[in-house]
Formats: sequence, structure tokens, C-alpha cells
Amino acid sequence: MLDAVPPTLKSSPPPASDGFLVCGLGSLGQNCVANLKSFGVPVHAINDTLPDQWEVPHLRYLIDHLEIGDCRSAEVLENAGVRQCRAVLLVTQDERVNLEAALTARVLNPKVRLVMRSDKQNLNELMGQQLQNFIAFEPTQLAAPAFALGAFGEELIGYFTLDGHRFQVVKQVLEPSNVWCDRRHLHELDTPHRRILCHTPVDETSWVMADSPSSLFYTWIPETVLRAGDEVVTIESDAQLRTLHRDAPQPARRQPLRQIAQAIARLRHWPTLKQDFIHLVRSSSGQQLRRVAIICGITVLALCLVGTLLLDFNSPDDIPLFQAFLYTFITLFGGYGDVYEALEEFNHPRLLQSFGVLLTVAGAAFVGVLYALLTEKLLTLRFEFMERRPPVPEKDHVVVIWLGRVGRQVLAALQELNQPVVGISSHGLDGDVLPKVPLLTGNVSAALDKANLATAKSVVAVSEDEIQNLEMGLLAHRLNPHCRAIIRTYDQQFTDRVAQIFPFAQVLCASALSAEAFAGAAFGEHVIGLFRLYDQTVLITQYQVEPGDTLVGMLLAEVAYGYGVVPLWHQAQSQPGKIMPSDDLRLQPGDRLVVLATISGLRRIEQRELAPRTWYLHLEKAFTTDALFDGAAEIARVAGYRLGTAREFMARLPGVLPLPLYRHQALRLSRLLTRAQVKTEVVSPPP
Repeated sequence: MLDAVPPTLKSSPPPASDGFLVCGLGSLGQNCVANLKSFGVPVHAINDTLPDQWEVPHLRYLIDHLEIGDCRSAEVLENAGVRQCRAVLLVTQDERVNLEAALTARVLNPKVRLVMRSDKQNLNELMGQQLQNFIAFEPTQLAAPAFALGAFGEELIGYFTLDGHRFQVVKQVLEPSNVWCDRRHLHELDTPHRRILCHTPVDETSWVMADSPSSLFYTWIPETVLRAGDEVVTIESDAQLRTLHRDAPQPARRQPLRQIAQAIARLRHWPTLKQDFIHLVRSSSGQQLRRVAIICGITVLALCLVGTLLLDFNSPDDIPLFQAFLYTFITLFGGYGDVYEALEEFNHPRLLQSFGVLLTVAGAAFVGVLYALLTEKLLTLRFEFMERRPPVPEKDHVVVIWLGRVGRQVLAALQELNQPVVGISSHGLDGDVLPKVPLLTGNVSAALDKANLATAKSVVAVSEDEIQNLEMGLLAHRLNPHCRAIIRTYDQQFTDRVAQIFPFAQVLCASALSAEAFAGAAFGEHVIGLFRLYDQTVLITQYQVEPGDTLVGMLLAEVAYGYGVVPLWHQAQSQPGKIMPSDDLRLQPGDRLVVLATISGLRRIEQRELAPRTWYLHLEKAFTTDALFDGAAEIARVAGYRLGTAREFMARLPGVLPLPLYRHQALRLSRLLTRAQVKTEVVSPPP
């Protein structure tokens, strides 16, 4: 039984500060509180009851003020300090409650930022147009790409689109035959369409880690020579997706003449014909109607042959054989009355008339079976026309189990990546829902065998029950130990335990993934998407630089290396955007900047925690007169010096550039100065 919340958390009035209010302490709400507290800001919370379980250890002691009540109530919001809050996160599981609480909070505090949990896309857009400082997310939409990329494989880590440009995050281990090995330095991989994110050398014992405010980005040294076995993570723009699977060869279609020849050959071969007949007799009940139709057809043909021979042998005159066949055919299909009188002229008329009755009865039975067969075929064609679903892939495909909201989004994302997939659902889907996806319905465990799990690449279990997801993940691993198991969970503690005990599984907590996006959005940033890299969540975050912003006047090099983020897109006001912008750009009000950042990177930007610049450049001499001018221009452009000051410094060489730089920035300037015929050395900081 949980202890009561300390009185200071429940009864003390909230302080008048620039805090944040979280409404709803479910899994998502608790993770939002934990992420917000990492920014060092006051966090208040509202929940209808005391939470039964705290997913984050000691979280209840981190909340500055906890109010028990209905977050839709103006009194409860007032007691929670909504008037003093900078942002309100409405993350209960009831979308109606979130909407009503959002409207009430806006009435009480017209300037508060609203971050709401909702999957109503149209409503979210309309609310965003009518309400300023408002944004809405659906956790499943944020987390679904992470599940899809986890199933895709270890090479493709991230995939998103920005203003019509496609970006992909790729991890690769360099083979000895790679053109980069033993030839290229790391900095040479940076191009106008590619940036390095991470580098792990094959020999980690001799790895020198660069100083960086980020534990993920810029920990590599640009002058490092690439070796075979090194692991490199890059982000590329407008690049062709790397295909990690091979399409299964399609069977060649046989020509009609060849099929006829094979059928005749089977008829001539008695053992084969006998085996086909035995198979027909022992066929399953599902083929019952077709089996009856084939037997009736054989019977009718035999009766036609016997009737033709009987009429030919008993004719009073020598009638043509074809006329005897016509008499038999007419009698067979209901024309007994038309040939009855003609049969009295034959020898043994009673025998022929009795045989005619038999033909009529057999013909009626044959016509009934024929109509039934045609009806079955028409209905089958109708359903096939409505579904048009392809067959289950043979190998190297992804099996997605339970096609709820997340499952359908995972399938759609994998289809966009051209990955073969098959979906498994306990119930059927409408024909217009993912019509190009192979679908298996019914018992999920039984459907795994039909899904060719033994040759599958990954299994994604994304039901609403995390125990079922774990069961399916373990079952898939037992049937195919080489397949990747992606398991959706809802409790971070449960996630951590499963990941420790079953290292073969990739366990993702949707709430923990989405909470970082909600926390980032609470500070005014627009989170476009996210992906996972080395067990950390990377947020694709957009900044709109405003007057008085912390980013105004900064070089992109200072933003990147000082805050530990990766700029992807820069767009000046009323100008086209630039992919992978240069470090030399200086941000101005009205600029739009999109970066890759972890939650700690967003916190550093919010709190203006720039890493210290500790590297210097020692310039010995310029070899030519032009080098003096070119070197001064490079210093002014890269280091942010005034051009006049840079020229004065170049006229007094040798000397140490008095402005400290970041290591990557200093090494880049050193390379540019060397190219401009200036002898330069990077001076490391004292120990």
C-alpha cells in the first residue's frame, strides 16, 4: 500500500513562479513530470485520485504541488496555480476531459501555453487556428515510427520528411571494401546533404572521446581516419532509401499451351491420374462442392457416350452418329418430350425411354450443381475484388500483430519504406483499410505459422495489453531465434525489467517516448517527430527565432557545439530553406531552424547553458600576401570576428587568436586557413 503524499505536496499553496502544470498522472503524465523536472523548473500536477502506482522512482516527491480533483474545474485549476504557469499539459486518457480543461485553463490564463493529448486530427488543426500558443499530440502517432524503424532493422534508424525533403538516419559498419576505409577522415563525410551524428571505432581501447555537451553528438574527433569495422551513424537528405531486403523472385507464369500439354501428359500417365483421383476423393470439406461438380461432369460425359452408342445400335435406319448424339444431348438437358415419339421407332423403345428418363434426372442434377458452382465462384470473385490483398511474403518480412491504431500506423510506415509486411488481427478489417497489406485474421497464435514466421525478419507486438505483447514476443523468438522482437509496453519499470531479462527483445514504452515530445513542446518548441538512437530519444525540433530569443545573433556553430544539437534546416524570413546549413550562418529574428536534439539538449537551449569554448588557434605565418586577406576573411566568417579586427590580427603574426572556439569549430577553421596558405596549429586547453 502506498504511503500518503507528504502534506507539503498536497496542501501548500503553489509558488508564484514560471512553472508548468500537468493534468493527469497516468503513464504519460508521470513521464512528462519527470522530463520537465530535468529542466529544473517547478512542476504542479492535478489528478482525480492519488495514483496507484508511481512508474518513476521518487516522482511524487519531485512534484512541487499536487492537487487532487477534476482538472476541468476552475477552482481546482486555480488551486494548482494555473495563473502562474507558463504551460499546461493536458494528458489524461479522456480526450473530452482534456479539451474542457484546456478551454477552462485558457479562460483563467489567456497567455498560458496549452499542450493537449488528442487524436482528433481535424479538431487539433481547427483548435490550433483558433487558439494561439496551442498544440496537440497523440502519443501513438509519435511512437509508431519508432516501432516501425525498430522492426526495419539496425541500419535505418530514423526516417522523416521536412518541407518535401526526405531525411534518413543510417547506421553502418564499414566493410574492408568500403571506399572510406583508410582513406577518409571523419570530417570529409560531411557534405551539403550529409552530416555525421556518431562514430564508434572498431578499437574502442584507443578511442579518444571529444569533449561535447551532448553524450550523443560531437563526441568524435574530425581528424580521425576511418577503419574497417568502424560504426558510423549519419543523417542524409534526399537520398535513396537503403534496401535491407531482397524481393522474393516471382514465379514465372506458364503459357496456356504449356498448361494444356501438361494436362494431356497427366491423362496419359495412369499412376498420376490414379493419384489425382484419390486426392480428389480425399479432399477436404472446403472443396466439397467442387468435388461434386467434377464427379457430376464425369457422370454426364459417360451418360452422353452410353446414350449415343445405345441410339446408334438400336436405330431402325442407319442414322448418323452425330444425330444420335443430338438425341442424347437434348434428352439430357430437359428435351425428353421432344424425342419421346422418335424413340418408339427404335428397337427396344421401352429400354431407350427408360434410359431417357435417367438422362433427364441426371441433367437436372448436373444443372443444379453447375448453378451452385457458378454462384460460389461469383461470390469469391466479388470478395477478392473488394480485398485485393497480396499473398504473405516468403521471407525477410515484418509481422505486425494486432492492428489497432498503432499497428496500422506501423504497417503504413513500413510500406512507405518498401518493407514486405504481413498483418495479424483477431478480427477482419474493412477492404479499404491498408488494401495492399497481406492480412491474416482469427486466432493470433495459429496465424503465426501462416505468416512464415520462421523466415521473418522482425515481429512487432503492439496490442493494448503489454502482457500479450510479451507473450507474442517470446513465442516469436522461440519459433525464430534470429528474428527481432519489438514489444510495446506502457510501464517504464516493466519495460526496464523485460529489457534486462530478455536482451533479444527491443522493448519500447510508448508513454516514455512521447513524454519527451510533450515536455519539449511545453517550452514553446514544435516537435516534428522522434526516433531512437543508442537507447536515447532524439527529437526533431523546430524553432522559430523571435526578438529577444536566446538564439538571436548566434552562429550555427555556437548553437550546434555549444548546446549539443545538430542543425538540419535553416530558413531566413521570406527566403527558401537550406538543407544542412553552414556553421557560419548567424541567426536573426524570424528565422526558422530545425535541429536534432535530445531532451537534455532542449533543456540547455531553454536555460542558455552553453558549453565553454576552450580551444585556441596559433597562427605562425602567412606564406603569401593573398593569404593575409584570405585568412582574415576565414577568421571573420567562421569565428565571428569583425573583419577589421581579424585583419589587424593577421598583420601581427605569429600569435594566438584571442577568441576561444569549440573543438570542431577550431579544427574546421584550421583546415580552411591551411588551405589559404596560413600555417596554423590548434592549441588544446590546459589539463
